[in-house]
Amino acid sequence: MLILNKTAGVLKPSKRKVYGFLRSFNFHPGTLFLHKIVLGIETSCDDTAAAVVDETGNVLGEAIHSQTEVHLKTGGIIPPVAQQLHRENIQRIVQEALSASSISPSDLSAIATTIKPGLALSLGVGLSFSLQLVGQLKKPFIPIHHMEAHALTIRLTNKVEFPFLVLLISGGHCLLALVQGVSDFLLLGKSLDIAPGDMLDKVARRLSLIKHPECSTMSGGKAIEHLAKQGNRFHFDITPPLQRAKNCDFSFTGLQHLINKIIIQKEKEEGIEQGQILSSAADIAAAVQHTTACHIVKRTHRAILFCKQRDLLPQNNAVLVASGGVASNFYIRRALEILTNATQCTLLCPPPRLCTDNGIMIAWNGIERLRAGIGILHDIEDIRYEPKCPLGVDISKEVEEAAIKVPRLKMNL
Repeated sequence: MLILNKTAGVLKPSKRKVYGFLRSFNFHPGTLFLHKIVLGIETSCDDTAAAVVDETGNVLGEAIHSQTEVHLKTGGIIPPVAQQLHRENIQRIVQEALSASSISPSDLSAIATTIKPGLALSLGVGLSFSLQLVGQLKKPFIPIHHMEAHALTIRLTNKVEFPFLVLLISGGHCLLALVQGVSDFLLLGKSLDIAPGDMLDKVARRLSLIKHPECSTMSGGKAIEHLAKQGNRFHFDITPPLQRAKNCDFSFTGLQHLINKIIIQKEKEEGIEQGQILSSAADIAAAVQHTTACHIVKRTHRAILFCKQRDLLPQNNAVLVASGGVASNFYIRRALEILTNATQCTLLCPPPRLCTDNGIMIAWNGIERLRAGIGILHDIEDIRYEPKCPLGVDISKEVEEAAIKVPRLKMNL
């Protein structure tokens, strides 16, 4: 097990453990690799992940340890628990990714690691382990912004040129940004409170879906999506948030409170206590999913119109990328397809397994930065993790001042 000690804001692993870890590999200093090869390490939240990717986009090796089962039992992510699980698994996961790749650590071009944003305790585990590897191997270190990695993943799976619009929706983040380059982002809007994935998880917990026989092993968002297929969204008339705000910001707290009121009312009507499954649970799941989709679509619609109005995106065949865990929700994807069809855009989404947190996107972001010569560090003395960190240049005020009216779309889903 990796031993971590907290010093000066950075968690440092035992050097003895890292030396032992490196000795487990056979070094081939004479091997010549023509391609750049990056090891990516991700520990920003509740997944311990690592991957080795080359500059052509080949995934040479990957490994991941999910904490979902543990956090389902506790009703949410408890940061010290997530930290301890990262500590227990990071060495094994990195070793598995490297072993699967058949790449010796000495043949890596660089090590890329998520250092922002995320849970402080989780980020610290990945950063400290990476800095020890970097120090022992004498390799460049590439600090990664978690949301930048999500945004650029599509360039691993599809041939996508800059600029493009990205919608990042997950359990911890929600934003719209114009991607103009590897580290060149214009932030158009973000959530003013909680992320959509967080809201869906909270609704699922309030509905006690973990007790539902079909949903007991699913995350909250997956349980909502699954149950919604059996429900009728028309049983509840819910207005999406921020209907009058002419910007690209999001809000999900009000929607969560409204759903809670509906659940309380239904519990009274059905004569059941909190913690029991409502007969209308599927209808509530369908309604909250549909309202979430409509809200996301309207804000994204305004972002497309703004970018085209300012000639920031081409008038035809502009690309909208949807990424992050919530982007793997197929109902929300279908809603976004209605939008892109109506605006002559192309919707692209990474495969579901690359929408959630993973080491591949971190390694690929490292490749992108290595090729562009951006943010490659040889001096790691003052590197620190940043639990909160904005993405790019915020131009959301300009979007609001443009006061773009969004035409109504028929959401026939």
